[in-house]
Amino acid sequence: MDFVLLGTGAGVPAKARNVTSIALQLLEERGTVWLFDCGEATQHQILKTAVKPRKIEKIFITHLHGDHIFGLPGLLSSRSFQGGVDKLTVYGPKGLDAYIKTSLLVSGTHLKYPLEIVEIEEGIVFEDGQFTVTAMPLDHGIYSIGYRIREKDRPGSLLVDRLHQAGVKPGPLFKALKDGQTVQLEDGRVLNGKDYLGTPQRGRIITILGDTRVCDNALVLADSADYLVHEATFSAEETEMASSYYHSTNAQAATTASKAGAKHLILTHISSRYSAEDSERLKKQSEAIFKNTIMAEDLMTIKIPLYAEKEGS
Repeated sequence: MDFVLLGTGAGVPAKARNVTSIALQLLEERGTVWLFDCGEATQHQILKTAVKPRKIEKIFITHLHGDHIFGLPGLLSSRSFQGGVDKLTVYGPKGLDAYIKTSLLVSGTHLKYPLEIVEIEEGIVFEDGQFTVTAMPLDHGIYSIGYRIREKDRPGSLLVDRLHQAGVKPGPLFKALKDGQTVQLEDGRVLNGKDYLGTPQRGRIITILGDTRVCDNALVLADSADYLVHEATFSAEETEMASSYYHSTNAQAATTASKAGAKHLILTHISSRYSAEDSERLKKQSEAIFKNTIMAEDLMTIKIPLYAEKEGS
């Protein structure tokens, strides 16, 4: 699991920052990619990375401002030409369905894969055996959503030494026991797979917020998150401006991370008013409140490691 930060700017493209889009690569977990927002020229940014559009399984839109959705029609169209045949689901606020369908209709675009558009409000928007994705509204000028992605706990490693001591040889029985099944040996003994597994690995928690002012739901979504991705459109000195434009400062993002007990904070959605030289200052302001701050930069990749089994209880 890792982030590929495709666009880290706010409002309009800048030389150093394109507008918002984040790829969450789940290649080891499910062989797919999830995309969060899709600002203008996202597909151009993808060309500079190892992200494969045909592997994009889901796109989660936080809100319908242009810097978060103007890249959608082009990406959806190009995915057809790049070998994408598997179903793609796009989640987002009310109005997303009309935007996508109108864009495809008036441009005469025909997709070669099934497209599902799910308009959401609040609650669990996706769940399977691996992940649960929960959405909650934030505080922005239009309806804006934050997403909490929770990976379900993984089974512990197979205790091979213990199986050897029990006289079990490697083979099909190992796989059955690894899957937690109960098996019977040739000598009649019955082994329960759960007795031969290490401590489960705790699943990781990722929180990705749309544009927002400080609000309670941000704290709920970010509770104990391993990584919190939070907008930081303005610097710490511009609290009033941030509030008037329904955005956050870097200091406010850091405070949210601290209060929520997050482990890492990624500052993104940086205003084009700030130069590349300002980035270090913005990071230091945040670090004064929350030490584990990462200043997002376009095309940055951030690995999200598994928990060690001893931490999984």
